[in-house]
Amino acid sequence: MAGRFALYTDADIRGPLIEALRQRGWDIVRAIDVFPEGTEDHIHFEWAAREGRVFVAHDLHQNKAAQAWLRQGRPFLGFLTWPQRRHRKWSEGEMVEAFEKLAAEDEPFQSAYPIRYLPLP
Repeated sequence: MAGRFALYTDADIRGPLIEALRQRGWDIVRAIDVFPEGTEDHIHFEWAAREGRVFVAHDLHQNKAAQAWLRQGRPFLGFLTWPQRRHRKWSEGEMVEAFEKLAAEDEPFQSAYPIRYLPLP
C-alpha cells in the first residue's frame, strides 16, 4: 500500500532535509534523539528494525549492516540509502521529491529485498 513510512535517520543526514521532510508530514526519529553520539552502528540498525522504521543513512557501514541482516534472514522494514558523494550535490527539494516518489509506490520496501537506493536524478 502506498503511503509515507516512519523513518529513523542516521546522525549524518542533513538537518535541513529532516526539517523539509517533517514539514511535508513525515514521521522522523533522529539517531541523536535516541542514543548518545558515538553509539555503535549496529545498535541504530537494531533499534530501527525493532521499532518498525525505515533506516535512512548514506553510511557505507550501515549499508553493510543491512546486507548482513539480509544474509542472516533477520527481518527489518527497510533501509534507504544513496551514495555519500552525491549527498552534497542534491538539494533538499530534490531529495524530498525522491522520498515522496518512493512513498507513492505500492510496496517500496519488499520483504524479499528491503534495501532501496534513493532514486534521484
